[in-house]
Amino acid sequence: MAELPDLEVFAQIISRRFRGKTLEELEVKMAKKLNVTAAQLKTKLEGKKLSKVLRYGKTLHFHFSKEVLQVHLMLRGELGALKRDSELPKYTILAFHFSGGDGFVVVDMLRAATPTLNPDVAKAPDVLEMDEDYFGGVLFKSKKMVKEVLMDQKKMRGIGNSYADEILWDAGVSPFSVSSAIPEKIVKKLFKSLGAVLKEAIAAIAKENGDELRGELRDFMKVHGAKVEKSPSGEAVKSEKIRGRTSYYTDEQKLYS
Repeated sequence: MAELPDLEVFAQIISRRFRGKTLEELEVKMAKKLNVTAAQLKTKLEGKKLSKVLRYGKTLHFHFSKEVLQVHLMLRGELGALKRDSELPKYTILAFHFSGGDGFVVVDMLRAATPTLNPDVAKAPDVLEMDEDYFGGVLFKSKKMVKEVLMDQKKMRGIGNSYADEILWDAGVSPFSVSSAIPEKIVKKLFKSLGAVLKEAIAAIAKENGDELRGELRDFMKVHGAKVEKSPSGEAVKSEKIRGRTSYYTDEQKLYS
């Protein structure tokens, strides 16, 4: 699954490559997830210039004049480059053809990637835009495990399974900790780790990808992943399911309960 750092880099790449270009044709190959008809979407966007691409939470927002197309890649959705007159990949959901000939596609073998024209404004803040007081308040009010809270998109948007593990390890907090039991000074540390881990990942992925729309990069992760046996400090990495998602952690992370 593409997570926040991947999506941030995708937004940067598409902005650099296509900002200011006119969308000459939008091919809609899978319309069942749309909130409008395929014809309405094409009418709204074709002939418009792409002004910017922004990431909000786990979604990408493509701005065409006054129209905004939100795309949620869901579990297996991907973005790919598209050359002039090239054949569309299998499982294409949307294909964007710009002036100059090039473009990009949204593909998803599960056909779950969801495009939404002019979406409602989300109530929960993006994790890189929320302040420390808000973050502390969310944790203080919850009796759930802290990893569940970090991944609750109704409370804060953007953190997925992989980076929740990385953030918690960086802060030295067990994913099984009760959120409201975490001391204030540790909450502050966790908030700093959240920003640092995500921004470090964005920089690493941007450097690796350049201007190419590549898949998710996970080689730099310190604890998350079946192939990671030890943390950078030498502790054995363990794994356990939390609400059906595999969590990776070490005994050096303190449990608060």
